[in-house]
Amino acid sequence: MYIYNVTINIDEPEHDDWLQWMKHTHIPDMLATGKFTEAKMCRVMAEEEMGGITYSIQYSCPSKDHLAKYYAEDAQRMREDGLRRFKGKFVAFRTELELISLQNIELLGATEYLFTYGTLQDDMIQAAVYSRRLSGSPDILKGFRISDHKVAGAYPVIIKTDEPKDNVEGIVYLVTNKELLKTDLYEGVAYTRLRATLESGRECWVYIGSPTED
Repeated sequence: MYIYNVTINIDEPEHDDWLQWMKHTHIPDMLATGKFTEAKMCRVMAEEEMGGITYSIQYSCPSKDHLAKYYAEDAQRMREDGLRRFKGKFVAFRTELELISLQNIELLGATEYLFTYGTLQDDMIQAAVYSRRLSGSPDILKGFRISDHKVAGAYPVIIKTDEPKDNVEGIVYLVTNKELLKTDLYEGVAYTRLRATLESGRECWVYIGSPTED
């Protein structure tokens, strides 16, 4: 894929009229040439020494042949239209970009802190529950202690004591709301999710033993 990038600095008095023309006339006309598949218009977030407001408009095209055909068949007409309307009111320069690699990631939703002290610190368990490895840091949960009782004789649980001397060392992770619901399913009825404050001051969720599991 190739990108035809046009960077334009437009004088402020002409800005509003130019912006409307770009959005509703010029960019649709560029796409109507049949040479481009997509157009992105971005404002450059910087103050220009020369004044004015700067934008970058990026037109995507499938191949360099499409771009060559645009130069041959449409470029002069499209440029003359802008000059006719805003001559002397803008400065423009153009560059060609070749897309080498495109990487993306699904943006995670709202996040919560999750304090863990047992199996959820294991990479393989995280992969099974969340389909990814979590990123975390050590922290301490005060006023709780690890119970002598274990779920199914193997899995640790903590209980709330409110005693200053009691504390549980663990790792706090950042998870999405959806992942928090997955944790509910993983922990099951043997655990209850509770809000707590860590030694670091972070508000978190922690799973303690359910009343019947104390």
